[in-house]
Amino acid sequence: MKQLCLLLGIVAVCPLTVAADTLVLRNGNRIEGELLGVRNGRIEFEERRYGRTQRVEFDRDEVVRIEFDDRREARRDSGPTRPFGMRERTAIVNSNSSWTDTSVDVRAGQTIYFSAQGEVRWGRDRRDGPEGEHNSPSNPGRPMPNRPAAALIGKIGDSNDIFFIGGEEGPIRARSSGRLYLGVNDDFLNDNGGNFRVVVYY
Repeated sequence: MKQLCLLLGIVAVCPLTVAADTLVLRNGNRIEGELLGVRNGRIEFEERRYGRTQRVEFDRDEVVRIEFDDRREARRDSGPTRPFGMRERTAIVNSNSSWTDTSVDVRAGQTIYFSAQGEVRWGRDRRDGPEGEHNSPSNPGRPMPNRPAAALIGKIGDSNDIFFIGGEEGPIRARSSGRLYLGVNDDFLNDNGGNFRVVVYY
């Protein structure tokens, strides 16, 4: 009976412990937690161990790879149907950076899909996902003044061709050709933290 209870306890705990990003270090260590960002060649990570968390940093040279906790498959059943055979690329959009280069070049008229996860901290007691702030007031200082604050946005090339992405996974048609950049719809980035993990299908 005790063995059965122990087994049930392990099964109940497993979903909580498995759902995490993993840093694989060159020395063979694996660290589970959440990727916070990559800045100036340093990887910022929130380590989760034995129910506790701590912020740690590593040089890029110390990290072999990052294994992301990928829950997109659970969302695809209710999400839009994407064409088969699309290429995909993952970008980490840091909330304190103006724009993140996705390394993806698109052409005018091309259809792009996005799948975004994560949460950004963009002010005191303000945390939001890719969809941005609910009932967000207009702010002329933001890249998209009439769209929700802290939401995921994109632009193509160096032009002012900025478009809204948010938490939607439906198709977006590129209006121009060039490099695809992603950002956060906020007018003051210095106090921000966290990131969005975005998969671009193109």
